[in-house]
Amino acid sequence: MDEALLRSLTPGVLAVLVRRGADFAAAEDAVQDALVEAVRVWPADPPRDAKGWLVTVAWRRFLDATRADASRRRREDRVEEEPAPGPSPAVDDTLQLYFLCAHPSLTPSSAVALTLRAVGGLTTRQIARAYLVPEATMAQRISRAKRTLSGVRFDQPGDVSTVLRVLYLVFNEGYSGEVDLAAEAIRLTRQLAAAIDHPEVAGLLALMLLHHARRASRTAPDGSLVPLAEQDRGRWDTASIAEGVRILQAALARDRLGEFQAQAAIAALHADARTAEETDWVQIVEWYDELARLTQSPVVRLNRAVAVGEADGPRAGLAALAALDDSLPRHTAVAAYLHERDGDLMTAARLYAEAAHKAPDLAERDHLTRQAARLNARLRS
Repeated sequence: MDEALLRSLTPGVLAVLVRRGADFAAAEDAVQDALVEAVRVWPADPPRDAKGWLVTVAWRRFLDATRADASRRRREDRVEEEPAPGPSPAVDDTLQLYFLCAHPSLTPSSAVALTLRAVGGLTTRQIARAYLVPEATMAQRISRAKRTLSGVRFDQPGDVSTVLRVLYLVFNEGYSGEVDLAAEAIRLTRQLAAAIDHPEVAGLLALMLLHHARRASRTAPDGSLVPLAEQDRGRWDTASIAEGVRILQAALARDRLGEFQAQAAIAALHADARTAEETDWVQIVEWYDELARLTQSPVVRLNRAVAVGEADGPRAGLAALAALDDSLPRHTAVAAYLHERDGDLMTAARLYAEAAHKAPDLAERDHLTRQAARLNARLRS
């Protein structure tokens, strides 16, 4: 059984049922039933039109469930006539399904889970393992999301920026367990880019490729984090970098700059440098200025302070940092780095230790603790 084929067909089949008038939750249940039937039947009797077969079986399952529910008689009247079996229509509804799963009425976590289930074709168990939560918890989250979408019209215009944020959330989860969410996010974004001609979709795809290209060098064999400046650039995926740069250049040429294109431009400048010392920090600061203008994000301004510290010296970076709220995530870690660059090792060691206590995950906490220990050892020597 070709699991990849089933996963690729799932969103299109689900979208057909919803477009025909099926409630999202009922349609999703019917599609899951059809997939189970496909696993049972296809090895011995593969269909000529796989998508058409799934649509026909899923629609019949939906009708059976609708007819069995006395409280839905009025809906049954609307969907009683079953379309004749035959080739699946060529229209691609996947784009609308992206928009539906990223509906503004959903919380970000629910939108991510529903996108992975409905568009990505992952099972609830796979999603739960990827997010390190019990399967029952994830099932409840997906069920609540489907209930929230009950009655939402499928023909409403969607917000591309919301879809992109959901995909970016998936990508940032990276890898945990049997599902590589970073790779899955790239696959889904490629799918979206094929369905919609939008420079920010291309910008997000470029950003993902450029970041993912550095994945192999981000951790040491013992699992510890390796800062960008210390990474072995020979381990970077040059094919992914070249593809990301090509996609980005085509997007930027359309002169409709968005935040994902700006982020990708920063990533491209890092990828272009053969060594950390050759990084064009002046250009990176300019791109952070553009990104700050587009997003008004304090986190962007925090990252800009680091870039300013590299381009104009650590004291300029500290001056930029002083204008920001010190409760920002990673503010203390950035301050520690810039104080170390400025030669104030005692302050830097104290701030690294303080930042370690605030770190959101074990890997970052261990990295910051080692930085503090390194400076304390130098101060004692």
